[in-house]
Amino acid sequence: MAVEIRELVIKTTVSDKRLEETGKRADETSARPDLVQCCVEEVLKILKREKER
Repeated sequence: MAVEIRELVIKTTVSDKRLEETGKRADETSARPDLVQCCVEEVLKILKREKER
């Protein structure tokens, strides 16, 4: 009998040790456009994959 995984949830915590050591905070606003673009691309891939089924 085959096993089908319908949903997989992965939770992570990412930290930059170099920033923690120096006590400085990174400029969060500079990374947001790249992050948003990456998320949009992933969502579009998922929607395309679902549409093909």
